[in-house]
Amino acid sequence: MSYSSATYLDALKASGDFLSLTRENEFSLPYSSFTLTNGTNVTVHDTGIIEFQPATASNKDIVLSSAIHGNETAPIEICDQLISAIIKEEMTLKQRVLFIFGNPKSINIGKRFVEENLNRLFNGHHTQEGIASNPERVRAKQLEDVVSDFFSRGSEGSARCHYDLHTAIRGSKNEKFAVYPYLHGKPWKKSQLQFLLSCGVNTVLMMKSAATTFSYYSSFVHGADSFTVELGQVKAFGENDMSRFAKTKETLIALISQESVEYGEFNASDFELFSVYRTINRTCEDFSFPFADDVENFTGFAKGELLATDGQTRYVAEVEGEAIIFPNADVALGQRALLTVIPMQVDSNFI
Repeated sequence: MSYSSATYLDALKASGDFLSLTRENEFSLPYSSFTLTNGTNVTVHDTGIIEFQPATASNKDIVLSSAIHGNETAPIEICDQLISAIIKEEMTLKQRVLFIFGNPKSINIGKRFVEENLNRLFNGHHTQEGIASNPERVRAKQLEDVVSDFFSRGSEGSARCHYDLHTAIRGSKNEKFAVYPYLHGKPWKKSQLQFLLSCGVNTVLMMKSAATTFSYYSSFVHGADSFTVELGQVKAFGENDMSRFAKTKETLIALISQESVEYGEFNASDFELFSVYRTINRTCEDFSFPFADDVENFTGFAKGELLATDGQTRYVAEVEGEAIIFPNADVALGQRALLTVIPMQVDSNFI
């Protein structure tokens, strides 16, 4: 279904249902804007991309993204509820916020992606010599551009943050966890860990190298406090127990609707922190894991146990307790099939 800007804005104002509007227009929506009676300016940049500017000056520029993988429905539902509450004026914003439903067509087909994993295409990887373009590569460039524009229009000195909300393919021994992008020597922030803890996330994975993910892009290019936040396991629409995400939703509401939020005092014992030990890429068609599909993220292996087989190469655990994250044997050749991690402690790199 295709809308003129006047038609779809009338429907959006009445319903607050930006998700349905996005799903009905997978590839584009006309740019348009309007102002709520409470003074909040609403701008639809394109399908799945909506910005809210509060009537009063803000001190944070916040990006909340979901549906970078279309089958990860719980974060989509959370963001859908927040957008609706703002448009219906059930919530008044204090902070600028940009909501992104990343891959509308993949939402509609209930798949992780359509042609290519969108979360492997950021930080310029959408344009590679010798590789043909596709809708996901076009979308990655568009999302980079809209985030750049959003941050560039923020007030001088505003804090920048980007929380890219996901759910994992597998279950996890730690149901909710976050990935802290590689900071290139900058310190990790205890205040951000406290925000995550308020969301119900006490497990954090510290990356040690550059990445192609959306959260790394915002962190590296724009200096944002940015995370990939895994909120549980992939489920279809209607199958999520939304009570399991209550703390996350409440924390996000406070973040965007209050001038400042106070979190509890930092206590290292509240967290389980891990650092990446190594990355295992799939290089052969004959790639497999020795463990079952229901083996959970953060499962540890004894030293010497088999982790993966890639053609003639066998990968075994090199240290006792080496644990697996994001195992996926079906990735494209050359892409990451597995991360392994080891526990770490809070040290002088945290401020």
